[in-house]
Amino acid sequence: MGDTIRPSPSSSTTLQLQTSCLVKIETNSETTEQSQDSHESKIGVSNLMAWLCLLMILSTCQTTWALDTRSESKLSHLTRELLESAREPEFFEWLKRIRRRIHEDPELAFEEYNTSQLIRSELDSLGIEYKWPFAKTGVVGSIGSGLQPWFGLRADMDALPIQEMVEWEHKSKNNGKMHACGHDAHVTMLLGAAKLLQRMKDELKGTVKLVFQPGEESYGGAYHMLKEGALDNFQGIFGLHVAPEIPVGTVDSRPGPMLAASGRFIATIKGKGGHAARPQDTRDPVVAASFAILALQQIVSRETDPLDARVVSVGFIEAGQAGNVIPETVRFGGSIRSMTTEGLVSLQQRLMQIVEMQAAVHQCTASLDFMEEKMRPYPSTVNDEAMYKHAKQVGEALLGESNVLLAPMTMGAEDFSFYSQKMKAAFFFIGTKNETVKSVKRSHSPYFVIDEEVLSIGAAFHAAVAISYLDGHAIDTQ
Repeated sequence: MGDTIRPSPSSSTTLQLQTSCLVKIETNSETTEQSQDSHESKIGVSNLMAWLCLLMILSTCQTTWALDTRSESKLSHLTRELLESAREPEFFEWLKRIRRRIHEDPELAFEEYNTSQLIRSELDSLGIEYKWPFAKTGVVGSIGSGLQPWFGLRADMDALPIQEMVEWEHKSKNNGKMHACGHDAHVTMLLGAAKLLQRMKDELKGTVKLVFQPGEESYGGAYHMLKEGALDNFQGIFGLHVAPEIPVGTVDSRPGPMLAASGRFIATIKGKGGHAARPQDTRDPVVAASFAILALQQIVSRETDPLDARVVSVGFIEAGQAGNVIPETVRFGGSIRSMTTEGLVSLQQRLMQIVEMQAAVHQCTASLDFMEEKMRPYPSTVNDEAMYKHAKQVGEALLGESNVLLAPMTMGAEDFSFYSQKMKAAFFFIGTKNETVKSVKRSHSPYFVIDEEVLSIGAAFHAAVAISYLDGHAIDTQ
């Protein structure tokens, strides 16, 4: 209640009330003795009612406070218990062995056969049921009663086409391939959560689904998992991604839009080739492509609201090989990004208009490919506010309020966004930065290193978010 009831400091028999329990008392100095008796009786009733109201309010406040305290205490106990278990020497050594095995054998998108086999083997040893394959190599495990609600935890499995330059015992054994974005850690943390959850399977008030997903790096594995029904009937989902920019023992995220919608494009401009000494006999596609690329920069600088974040970046140009020959064809391509999915569609439309018109001005033709099947555009990653708040509270109980940070919006992209379009979702970054182990390089670097302490933290965070979500939503399904 917004109003309060307090005893007056000047009288032990008069209460100043500002609630609906108020009883209006009128006095008259000329009343008879009988009316005075009646008046005193009314005051007595009034005082009694006031005290009853006060006791009811205090009782309600105490009950609410007690429930909140018990809830916070329960969450604090749960997170502490999970983290202590995940940090036990035997458990932690198991986590490190798994992560290092995956790191030594990185596999690219939709080729994660060995990684998938390792996951299934570990789930078998834990006695956890699963279904596969989804999207070629994907696995979905299940812990709990099998009843609703179903809550998902997600880890991506694929590596990058990068040659590892870090010299250590568990360096990549696959030439030109590396886990340079931490997906080996993601799989390990989720397997760690699976082990923690399996110990408590009979206490779960619903079902936790373990989503091991292929092809996050530009190929939209999440889209294909959804398309094949791997996440049907999920009520919510939570995902973690390692972050070398923030210290070990911290996490960050934000409610609402978090990561950009992203797409790729390849433009092909065709003209008429010929000898460089006779340009008048050609239709130079190099000049047309040059004008098109420069014009594309004006989409953001001249056509976009400065408060509306968008990016147009050209990453490659392919033309002829000889310096004295004007080629027939030029290809160039790159990336477009927007903090909204609608903004990405708008960028695609303007890109097509500009490239085609610039080609026509120079008497050439143009075509564009947005690679919507091979490298499907990603929508914007948007955290559900209630799910974000839930995960934030769990993070604060696990790591302390000061170690749960507000992340800035960035123009990076994640295919977790496909899940956030279909269900209540929260995506968090988990810190791996530690100066002593030189884990300060950004992801997608050939020198990428993580502090393996994050494995225990991530396993406990995953498990605590899932358990507390089921606890909070079990009543709704009864």
